[in-house]
Amino acid sequence: MNIVETDYWCLMLPSEWSAEQEDGIVLITDQDGIGELAITALVGESGDTDGSKIVEIANKESPEVRAWSAVKMGAFSGVTGQSIAEGSVLNEWYLGRGAALLYCTYTCDVEDDGLDIAAVEDILGTLVAGDGLLPD
Repeated sequence: MNIVETDYWCLMLPSEWSAEQEDGIVLITDQDGIGELAITALVGESGDTDGSKIVEIANKESPEVRAWSAVKMGAFSGVTGQSIAEGSVLNEWYLGRGAALLYCTYTCDVEDDGLDIAAVEDILGTLVAGDGLLPD
């Protein structure tokens, strides 16, 4: 297992997955190259990212998703949904904890839909809060 760590979150990757950071986004792929998991952290000045605020943000930012489902991934909770466009499947998660909101996406071709989603959910299930979210 490999550990991916940022100021606001940390997770564990199986050995066949790798991560790189690019412009504040962590890109995670497996050795088969089926799809790509991207994680972006948005951090507010203060306050909690509660459930109703997360749903509001998800609806505004991702109107193509028809239905959102509540989800808990490790230490973060929020909503998840899926959309299909131009031959690709986009799975999205808006996950909050404290002042942080993680926007996670997993994109793959339509013909590969479902192949890696269990592994991606397992990876996101290892999320823990980073030092930047711990109380002073």
